[in-house]
Amino acid sequence: MNSKRKMQLLILLSLLLILTEHHFSIKNHLQKMYACWNDQVEEPQLSAWFNSKFVDHFMKKFLQSADKHFMVGFNVIFYIFFDGKTKLPYIKMSPLRTFKVFPLFNESTDQDMSIRTMKNFNTHLVDKIQYEVDFLFIMAVNQIFKNDFGVEALGKSVAQLHAWWYFKTINEFPYERRHKSAAFIPFEQGDFYYHKAIFGGTPHEILVFFTQCIKGIKSDTRRKINSRYESHLNKYFFVNKPTKLLSPEYNWDLKFKTPPQIKHVNIAWQSEII
Repeated sequence: MNSKRKMQLLILLSLLLILTEHHFSIKNHLQKMYACWNDQVEEPQLSAWFNSKFVDHFMKKFLQSADKHFMVGFNVIFYIFFDGKTKLPYIKMSPLRTFKVFPLFNESTDQDMSIRTMKNFNTHLVDKIQYEVDFLFIMAVNQIFKNDFGVEALGKSVAQLHAWWYFKTINEFPYERRHKSAAFIPFEQGDFYYHKAIFGGTPHEILVFFTQCIKGIKSDTRRKINSRYESHLNKYFFVNKPTKLLSPEYNWDLKFKTPPQIKHVNIAWQSEII
């Protein structure tokens, strides 16, 4: 591929999404993984997830490691969405790398944060981003690139296999099991459990995903169902199969023992709160 070709990316819609995931779901995941891997995992405190120092710390490490390892040799745009409270670190980037920062606007003070964030991104994607890039990746900030993340990860629709659930059966996956939820997946059905930390694809596919995700969350809200963003992501990929799957090597939690199937950790997931 020609390094001068216009190429990508979205790296970070999830700055806010990772902070607004429900505390009970994080706790539940970690408790289950403790039993699965027999490693000690300290439960994160709710206040830590909303601590701007937490965001600042991971933002800097994320961007520094992405500059070194992400799509080396290609034009990359880092689209950063923030709420105005987060301090964005100064980082001198390598050639072919560009920053674009977008503040989040408020449509309603009582609007669900995940919906508000996705609507913000949709607006910029429709108006501008789709004309600037060929592919997008949306990534959570609490990750560190350890090895190169290159063009082998590109696809029309890219999903990340969740390392925590990779060796479990489909009936053990934490899918949404409430029948009335738009994210409902029945027992005995499903393929994989996907992680919200990384997903991507073409601008068109990302637009379709967010349209469906917002629709599902709004439907659950009307039914007074407090569903998770990651559940809707899994439902979307259950119905619309991704064209590219990223192995757990692209998002491995180093808190857990590394099995022989994991040869190289390309991205380390930072589940431990500082």
